[in-house]
Amino acid sequence: MLASRALLAKQAAAVLSRQPACLAHQTGDWGNWGNTNVAVVFSGCGWWDGTDVHEATYTMYHLSRNGARFQIFAPNQQQMHVMDHSKAQPSSGETRNMMVESARFSHGQGMMQLHDLSRLDVNNFDAVIFPGGHGVAKNLSTFNKDGKDCKLHNDVERILKDFHRSRKPIGLSSMSPLLACRVLPSLEVTMGYERDENSRWGRWPNTSMVQAVKNMGARHNVREAYEACVDEKNKVVSTPTFMWETDYHYHYIFDGIGNMVKHVMRMTAK
Repeated sequence: MLASRALLAKQAAAVLSRQPACLAHQTGDWGNWGNTNVAVVFSGCGWWDGTDVHEATYTMYHLSRNGARFQIFAPNQQQMHVMDHSKAQPSSGETRNMMVESARFSHGQGMMQLHDLSRLDVNNFDAVIFPGGHGVAKNLSTFNKDGKDCKLHNDVERILKDFHRSRKPIGLSSMSPLLACRVLPSLEVTMGYERDENSRWGRWPNTSMVQAVKNMGARHNVREAYEACVDEKNKVVSTPTFMWETDYHYHYIFDGIGNMVKHVMRMTAK
């Protein structure tokens, strides 16, 4: 009996030794390993003038954990402006390209190479995700200037309409719901709380955006930063993440994006 157990253990170890290390880890709940292709759209690099660094990396982590293959995209155009993140103020006389800045998230090889957003074709992907950051309101749309009457970047509008028309899921975090709500009818989304309720844990300083998406015709659902709102009818999943301003409770943001990604992955299997 002991000899048989030893032989089985040896055989199992031999099999595992031939697998990539990641396959020995626990995978996510909805992973269809390597067969789900997700496009991720960035708007630069940094919370105040592009895509938030944490939301971007958490999104890619959870996609990997749930067995997805993904490619990242950004518009090959100039940002609205450049922010000094140490002061949360614009830097005078400086310009940056969204695609060049977003390339900071890429290792520049193979599937991880950054692509021009104009090349994103709905037929090549099972889902699309827009992480948040002020680049949503400044670079991917004119919301920062025009509010609820904003216009979207042409490729952003095309992509959202194409995925919605094709019944493929759309994932949105923090400010990104305003993009979908502007061009898609009768969505259910969350951007967190509808009032700025301060506590020792954090606050909700961007509630004016919630009123804007409601004025666009969306139904808003109150959620915590770690929760997701699932619109099954339209296959749209949103999470508040950094609409909630917190000094150090980043694990709630991590969990919120994890919940969003899991529902997106689930919807791709339908």
